[in-house]
Amino acid sequence: MLDNYRFLARYNTWFNARLFDACERLDDAARKLPRGAFFGSIHATLNHLLWGDAMWLGRFAAQGEASDALPTDLLALPAGARHETELHADWAALRAHRERLDAAIEAWLAALPADFPQRTMRYSNTKGVQREHPMWQALTHFFNHQTHHRGQVTTLLMQAGVDVGVTDLIALV
Repeated sequence: MLDNYRFLARYNTWFNARLFDACERLDDAARKLPRGAFFGSIHATLNHLLWGDAMWLGRFAAQGEASDALPTDLLALPAGARHETELHADWAALRAHRERLDAAIEAWLAALPADFPQRTMRYSNTKGVQREHPMWQALTHFFNHQTHHRGQVTTLLMQAGVDVGVTDLIALV
Protein backbone atom coordinates (compact mmCIF):
# COMPACT_ATOMS: atom_id res chain seq x y z
CA MET A 1 0.00 0.00 0.00
CA LEU A 2 2.81 2.41 0.81
CA ASP A 3 4.23 2.07 -2.72
CA ASN A 4 0.98 3.55 -4.02
CA TYR A 5 1.44 6.67 -1.89
CA ARG A 6 5.07 6.94 -2.95
CA PHE A 7 3.88 6.83 -6.56
CA LEU A 8 1.29 9.53 -5.81
CA ALA A 9 4.02 11.66 -4.24
CA ARG A 10 6.11 11.37 -7.42
CA TYR A 11 3.04 12.29 -9.46
CA ASN A 12 2.38 15.22 -7.13
CA THR A 13 5.92 16.55 -7.64
CA TRP A 14 5.74 16.05 -11.42
CA PHE A 15 2.32 17.67 -11.77
CA ASN A 16 3.19 20.61 -9.53
CA ALA A 17 6.33 21.36 -11.56
CA ARG A 18 4.26 21.35 -14.78
CA LEU A 19 1.55 23.44 -13.17
CA PHE A 20 3.90 26.09 -11.83
CA ASP A 21 5.71 26.23 -15.19
CA ALA A 22 2.36 26.83 -16.89
CA CYS A 23 1.44 29.50 -14.33
CA GLU A 24 4.61 31.38 -15.20
CA ARG A 25 3.20 32.03 -18.66
CA LEU A 26 0.93 34.53 -16.89
CA ASP A 27 2.13 37.65 -15.13
CA ASP A 28 1.59 38.16 -11.42
CA ALA A 29 -1.55 40.25 -11.90
CA ALA A 30 -3.12 37.53 -14.07
CA ARG A 31 -2.27 34.82 -11.53
CA LYS A 32 -3.87 36.92 -8.78
CA LEU A 33 -6.91 37.97 -10.83
CA PRO A 34 -10.22 36.91 -9.23
CA ARG A 35 -11.63 34.29 -11.62
CA GLY A 36 -14.72 33.06 -9.77
CA ALA A 37 -13.06 29.93 -8.38
CA PHE A 38 -13.61 28.77 -4.81
CA PHE A 39 -10.44 30.56 -3.65
CA GLY A 40 -10.80 33.26 -6.28
CA SER A 41 -7.51 33.24 -8.12
CA ILE A 42 -4.87 30.84 -9.33
CA HIS A 43 -2.42 32.27 -6.80
CA ALA A 44 -4.88 31.91 -3.91
CA THR A 45 -5.70 28.31 -4.88
CA LEU A 46 -2.01 27.40 -4.93
CA ASN A 47 -1.60 29.06 -1.51
CA HIS A 48 -4.52 26.97 -0.24
CA LEU A 49 -2.77 23.81 -1.40
CA LEU A 50 0.33 24.78 0.57
CA TRP A 51 -1.80 25.48 3.63
CA GLY A 52 -3.61 22.14 3.34
CA ASP A 53 -0.41 20.20 2.75
CA ALA A 54 1.34 21.82 5.71
CA MET A 55 -1.65 21.18 7.95
CA TRP A 56 -1.96 17.51 7.00
CA LEU A 57 1.79 16.90 7.07
CA GLY A 58 1.88 18.41 10.55
CA ARG A 59 -0.79 15.94 11.59
CA PHE A 60 1.16 13.08 10.02
CA ALA A 61 4.39 14.23 11.69
CA ALA A 62 2.60 14.27 15.05
CA GLN A 63 2.02 10.54 14.63
CA GLY A 64 5.77 10.24 15.27
CA GLU A 65 6.98 8.26 12.29
CA ALA A 66 9.77 9.62 10.04
CA SER A 67 8.86 13.13 11.14
CA ASP A 68 12.50 14.24 10.76
CA ALA A 69 11.93 14.08 6.98
CA LEU A 70 9.38 16.89 7.38
CA PRO A 71 11.28 20.08 8.32
CA THR A 72 9.29 22.18 10.78
CA ASP A 73 9.86 25.39 8.80
CA LEU A 74 7.98 23.84 5.87
CA LEU A 75 5.05 22.89 8.05
CA ALA A 76 4.86 26.09 10.10
CA LEU A 77 1.65 28.02 9.60
CA PRO A 78 1.00 31.54 10.89
CA ALA A 79 -1.11 31.75 14.03
CA GLY A 80 -4.76 31.68 13.10
CA ALA A 81 -4.10 30.46 9.53
CA ARG A 82 -7.20 29.18 7.82
CA HIS A 83 -7.92 27.54 4.48
CA GLU A 84 -7.97 30.93 2.71
CA THR A 85 -4.79 32.32 4.32
CA GLU A 86 -2.24 33.69 1.87
CA LEU A 87 1.04 32.12 2.95
CA HIS A 88 3.07 33.75 0.17
CA ALA A 89 2.15 36.90 -1.73
CA ASP A 90 5.40 36.60 -3.69
CA TRP A 91 5.28 34.14 -6.59
CA ALA A 92 8.93 33.02 -6.29
CA ALA A 93 8.49 32.32 -2.57
CA LEU A 94 5.29 30.36 -3.24
CA ARG A 95 7.00 28.24 -5.89
CA ALA A 96 10.11 27.66 -3.78
CA HIS A 97 7.98 26.53 -0.82
CA ARG A 98 6.01 24.18 -3.10
CA GLU A 99 9.19 22.62 -4.48
CA ARG A 100 10.71 22.11 -1.03
CA LEU A 101 7.45 20.69 0.29
CA ASP A 102 7.12 18.24 -2.60
CA ALA A 103 10.68 16.99 -2.02
CA ALA A 104 9.92 16.59 1.70
CA ILE A 105 6.74 14.63 0.96
CA GLU A 106 8.71 12.19 -1.18
CA ALA A 107 11.48 11.87 1.44
CA TRP A 108 8.94 11.36 4.22
CA LEU A 109 7.08 8.62 2.36
CA ALA A 110 10.37 6.93 1.44
CA ALA A 111 11.27 6.76 5.14
CA LEU A 112 7.94 5.35 6.40
CA PRO A 113 7.61 1.73 7.51
CA ALA A 114 5.45 -0.52 5.34
CA ASP A 115 2.69 -0.81 7.94
CA PHE A 116 2.19 2.95 8.32
CA PRO A 117 -1.00 3.12 6.17
CA GLN A 118 -2.65 0.47 8.35
CA ARG A 119 -2.02 2.33 11.60
CA THR A 120 -4.62 4.48 13.33
CA MET A 121 -4.34 8.24 13.00
CA ARG A 122 -5.48 10.48 15.85
CA TYR A 123 -5.71 14.28 15.58
CA SER A 124 -7.99 17.28 16.04
CA ASN A 125 -9.56 18.80 12.95
CA THR A 126 -9.62 22.56 12.29
CA LYS A 127 -12.68 22.94 14.53
CA GLY A 128 -11.02 21.08 17.41
CA VAL A 129 -13.04 17.89 16.95
CA GLN A 130 -11.08 14.76 17.83
CA ARG A 131 -10.75 12.39 14.86
CA GLU A 132 -9.54 8.81 14.60
CA HIS A 133 -9.38 6.65 11.49
CA PRO A 134 -6.97 4.47 9.50
CA MET A 135 -3.91 6.33 8.27
CA TRP A 136 -4.53 5.21 4.69
CA GLN A 137 -7.75 7.22 4.65
CA ALA A 138 -5.89 10.40 5.61
CA LEU A 139 -3.12 9.69 3.08
CA THR A 140 -5.71 9.16 0.36
CA HIS A 141 -7.46 12.40 1.31
CA PHE A 142 -4.13 14.24 1.33
CA PHE A 143 -3.36 13.32 -2.29
CA ASN A 144 -6.98 13.60 -3.46
CA HIS A 145 -7.18 17.14 -2.05
CA GLN A 146 -4.15 18.15 -4.11
CA THR A 147 -5.58 16.59 -7.26
CA HIS A 148 -8.93 18.29 -6.74
CA HIS A 149 -7.49 21.80 -6.46
CA ARG A 150 -4.85 21.32 -9.17
CA GLY A 151 -7.75 20.43 -11.45
CA GLN A 152 -9.33 23.77 -10.58
CA VAL A 153 -6.08 25.57 -11.41
CA THR A 154 -5.75 23.79 -14.76
CA THR A 155 -9.28 24.95 -15.61
CA LEU A 156 -8.46 28.53 -14.64
CA LEU A 157 -5.29 28.37 -16.72
CA MET A 158 -7.19 27.05 -19.76
CA GLN A 159 -9.68 29.88 -19.37
CA ALA A 160 -6.70 32.27 -19.39
CA GLY A 161 -5.35 30.67 -22.57
CA VAL A 162 -2.63 28.52 -20.97
CA ASP A 163 -2.60 24.79 -21.69
CA VAL A 164 -0.83 22.76 -18.99
CA GLY A 165 -0.60 19.76 -21.30
CA VAL A 166 -1.00 16.15 -20.29
CA THR A 167 -1.59 15.77 -16.56
CA ASP A 168 -2.96 12.25 -16.35
CA LEU A 169 -1.46 10.06 -13.65
CA ILE A 170 -0.80 7.30 -16.16
CA ALA A 171 1.43 9.66 -18.18
CA LEU A 172 4.00 9.32 -15.39
CA VAL A 173 4.30 5.57 -15.96
